[in-house]
This record gives sequence, C-alpha cells and structure tokens, in this order.
Amino acid sequence: MRRPSKDSSHKLSADSARLVNFAQAVVQAASRIEERAWEHSLDTQLQKLLKTGHQDTIDSTLASLFKEDLSAYDVLMDCVEAGSESVIVTRDDNGVAVPYCALLVAVPVLAWTRFSIASGPVPADQLATLAAHFSAHLLAEGTLMAMAPTLFSIDQLPRSHVETYTKTQKLAQAALKGTALKPATKAPETAPFLADTRYLLVAVLAPVGAPLFRWQAPDSQSNFIAERSAALTQWRTQATPTIARLLPGCGIELLLPEAYYVACREADKLIRPVSIRAAVHYLTHTLAIEPAELRAVIAGFGEEAADGQIDEYRVGFTLRQSPEVIYGIVWPLYGQEDEDGTPAEGLAGLTAVAGVPIDDILKHLNAAGVTQIKRHGERYVAEFCDDCGAPLFADPVGELVHAEMPEDTPQGSEHFH
Repeated sequence: MRRPSKDSSHKLSADSARLVNFAQAVVQAASRIEERAWEHSLDTQLQKLLKTGHQDTIDSTLASLFKEDLSAYDVLMDCVEAGSESVIVTRDDNGVAVPYCALLVAVPVLAWTRFSIASGPVPADQLATLAAHFSAHLLAEGTLMAMAPTLFSIDQLPRSHVETYTKTQKLAQAALKGTALKPATKAPETAPFLADTRYLLVAVLAPVGAPLFRWQAPDSQSNFIAERSAALTQWRTQATPTIARLLPGCGIELLLPEAYYVACREADKLIRPVSIRAAVHYLTHTLAIEPAELRAVIAGFGEEAADGQIDEYRVGFTLRQSPEVIYGIVWPLYGQEDEDGTPAEGLAGLTAVAGVPIDDILKHLNAAGVTQIKRHGERYVAEFCDDCGAPLFADPVGELVHAEMPEDTPQGSEHFH
C-alpha cells in the first residue's frame, strides 16, 4: 500500500475537504460517465493546488484518507501523480491554438561499481545524441520532446508533487519553444553507493488524442507488446555507449522509459537485486575471498507502531566463521509487498509462502554464491546509527550492530544501499 507523508495536520482545510469529497465521489460513481465527471472536478481542484504550490494541503488530505478511506486514498494518489506528471499546454500554429498533452518521462539507468557512480550535467553533444536516439526509437511521429541536461540521482529528483509539476511545466515549455535548458546550478549531493539508479528526465508532447510512443501508433497497437520490447532493445543498443561514457567504471542496464512515477517505482524495485550482487562482488574482491566464505543475516524491520508490518529487510554480511557484520544492504518493500510479504504467523512463516519478497532475497543471494544464510524470525524496529545515520543490522545472534569492515580493509567510497 502506498503511504502518505507522516507530517500532516489533523484538521482539514476547505480545499482538503473538496479533495476528499471528489475522491470519494469517484469511488462511488455508478457509471463511467459519472466517474469521469468527478475525476474532472478532482483534477481541476488538484491543478489549482499544484500550480499555487499547496503541497501541504495535498499531503494532509492523503494522510486523512489513508486512515479513513483507502479506496478514496488510492483515487487521490493516482490523480495527484497524474496531475503532476502530465499537463495540457498550448502551441500557436499559424494563429491557431493547438492543445498538446505533455508527459514527464523518467529514463532509469541501473548502475553498479566498486568506485563511484557519477551524476550531474550532461555535455551538450552527448545530450543531443541521447535525445536523437530517444526520439527515433521510442516516440511516435509528430511528437515534441525536451530532455533535461542532467543525469539525476534519486536525491536530485523532484521531492514532491508540486516540484514534479513545476519540472513537467518547465520541460514542456522548452519542448514547445525548442529551447535548451540549463543544468541545475546547486544540485543536492548524492551519497555514494555500490549500486544506485540514475535518471534522465524528458517531457514528451503530442497533440491531444495523438500517440506519445511508437507502440501506441495505429499500425502497432495490435502487437504493442512486441513493439515496446523492440523499442527498448533499440534504445539500449543505441544509448548504452553514450550512457557508459557518462558513468565511467560502472556496469549499467537501461530500463524502459515510462511515465515518471511508474518508472521510478520500477527502478526502485529492480535496483535491489543489483545491490546484492554489487555487495558480494565488492566484498569478495576487497577481502580476496570466495562468495561461499560469506554469511548473510536477514531480518525484517518496521516502524515501532506498525502492528507487526515489515517495511524493509536488512541483509548483513559476515565472514562465514565470524559474528561481526562487515557490510549490509537494505531491501525496502514497495506496493503490496509490505502487506502480502508478511504472513499472519510472522517472518518465521515466510518459507511456506511462494513469491514473497524474502524468496527473492534468498534467490539472489544464492545466485551470487552466498549459501550460508541466517534468518531471524522477529521483526525489529528500524534503528540507525546516532553518529552517521547508517542503518543497523542484525548480527547472527540477533543484536543490532553497526556494519564495520575489518580495520585493514583498503579505503573506498562504498556505502550502504
């Protein structure tokens, strides 16, 4: 289940009350016509709030519905995400105002390394190359696009719906006018990880009712799955060499560019197994050992008052014959995973449930060569180091500890993921 911001007011404003009313009306609509009419009212109200920067109103409404009406919460979350990543803009074509749909598209790149993963400004020639391949292999005929001149880390992406809306509008206007954007001058710093995701952001525009992507074109609709797969293959083939120059020393995998929120969520999920592989690769090469000489310790973590719900698994690594945790990764849960991933009998019952998140963790650990695995049955409260903020991991006997590499380990830039 998607979750709202924890910082919210208990008293709803008039604007929040209208959002609640419209969201509940969508849920209770008795026909598609009625549902679309209520959605239009909800979208109109959201556009006003996004345009005027009232993120606090949106957050407080989501928090209220999350507690009181999950169906209406899902409706509002879907609408606010759509309203911030897609807008209608107008282009003057010989004195005629032509409305265009603009969609903010995220282009995820999974990256892993023993060194550092770059981010920041993209040189103009490489940006032009990427934009040309993006348009040629992914977009439908007649579309416009503008690519932000920055390779973003997750810390540098828009952090709220209002910021996403602003980014969408800015890129959409650049696409309409054919103007170049300048890289951000003061992007937040990014903590180095062994495995992380980088993103390009693109606004894609098409006249209202026209297709945005190649697989939406009329002659591709009957076989759109194959068309989309072929487009991704071509994008990877043509763009990977340029992306590789932007990320020296990294292994990379390009994912399908999609609408902003969907692409980010998919990348968040797919970076998790990469983090396991990167951790094992780093430990075996740094300590000059084989994967079979490592032990993994898995424990579920959640908030103190979360009724036993697991929000993430933390995987600590030790040497096979040693109790000290030398490294660790975090495997966060998304979507329905935090509900379906924890059976009623708790973590101890996970072995009997097929397809739950811990099965994926075990599969990827085994694939990386780690065969000795300890699983703790109790759920821990998520705790962090008071000094550095790093997550604490369960050691083989169940104590929460700070992961520390051996003192004689060569210094590097690795961090927890």
